[in-house]
Amino acid sequence: MQKATRQTNRWSNRLAYILAATGAAVGLGNIWKFPYITGQNGGGAFVLVYLVCILFIGIPVMMAEVALGKHGRHTPGRSVLEVAKSSGKSHWWSLVGWMGVVSGYLILSFYVVITGWALAYIYKAGAGDFGTGDPKQVQALFADLTNDGWALLGWTSTVVLATVLVIGKGVKAGLERAVSALMPLLFLLLLGLAIYAASEGDFWAAFHFMFAPDFSKLSINGVVVALGHSFFTLSLASGIMIMYGAYLPEGVSIAKSSVWIAFFDTLVALIAGMVIYPVVFANHLEPGAGPGLIFQTLPIAFGQMPGGRLVGVLFFIMLVFAAFTSALALIESSVAWLVEKRGFGRWQAAFAAGFGIWLLSLGTIASVSNMPIAIFHTPWGEVHFFAILDYLTANIALPIGGLLIAIFTGWVANKALMADMIDAPWVFRLWHPVIKYLAPLAILLVFLQLTGVIHL
Repeated sequence: MQKATRQTNRWSNRLAYILAATGAAVGLGNIWKFPYITGQNGGGAFVLVYLVCILFIGIPVMMAEVALGKHGRHTPGRSVLEVAKSSGKSHWWSLVGWMGVVSGYLILSFYVVITGWALAYIYKAGAGDFGTGDPKQVQALFADLTNDGWALLGWTSTVVLATVLVIGKGVKAGLERAVSALMPLLFLLLLGLAIYAASEGDFWAAFHFMFAPDFSKLSINGVVVALGHSFFTLSLASGIMIMYGAYLPEGVSIAKSSVWIAFFDTLVALIAGMVIYPVVFANHLEPGAGPGLIFQTLPIAFGQMPGGRLVGVLFFIMLVFAAFTSALALIESSVAWLVEKRGFGRWQAAFAAGFGIWLLSLGTIASVSNMPIAIFHTPWGEVHFFAILDYLTANIALPIGGLLIAIFTGWVANKALMADMIDAPWVFRLWHPVIKYLAPLAILLVFLQLTGVIHL
């Protein structure tokens, strides 16, 4: 794998890399999480702060990760090790890369379960199970799905198997080909749904909500949420961007491609908001409905709108596409590691990694379906397996991983080496102070807020 990663496992061109990295970044966070946290934090002011955070935190950290991968040309841990060795620093810094791989793997174990929900809802929307949009009927529909462990197992297994079958074909024949097909389709579906939502929903109420900043509705906590989401929406600190950077063709600008990836990722999130909010406002629903916005609030509207059955099908197809491209990215690092370190063939590695994900997903399935085996009794009350996994990854592993990446590339790695990776000298002069000072402070603030050390 060492030779293969360095020479043959490369994206075909700059566009293929941008599509793949955008596919990795665009996922449930854009279409599921971004709309409801925007709704919870006042709309337009939150969006504006989020965009500023993407520009000044998200893009610089992405550039750092891609640069590590481009220099190392290996799996994340080995790539960080190569930079550490070239900088005359301890081999222990390789743990920064491995932390991302482990975090991404754990995230994927529950990500495939939620993707399974979206897959199930394609069928439910097509079958007319949203009915006339009666709230009790829609809530019962979601409860029936999440309480049926066998159904969840079937949908989750389908997602895992599809992921394995694509990733097993390799970087170009599997991963690149899949995202090159799915990402344009996702954008077309998204635009079509936005046009429909504008014509059938309350477009101007949605537009005003998202793009007319009212800072009186934005709290300090909302700013921290925007900062955290701007970091995590780009799939940072999960091993993905280091791995994708290892496949980067020579001559591709890290800075320019990172800006394009962030632009498309943000565009998807904003258009998703303009798909969801016109429907929400037209049907007098709550924009800050929380995680249930997609699976419990929107189906009410789909059941009441003209053509709602078809729109519901298309919406959940789009959601599955977005989630699937991220699933491919999340598993790639572990597959590449099995090939590089353990000498597995590509198909062997894909099935081995997929089987591990499937086994871990059983804990989340048992948790959401309230099986006693996945419920732990603590002095603070009952804690579910899924809640533990989500907290450890989102609140602990990813922020610490991101903080260590910023510290490593800003303070530890050889400055000349990083300058050589980060394109033009003027780009490096802008990037280096941000990654050295601003990014670590911002990520540390998010970490302290998420873990409850500080309350803002």
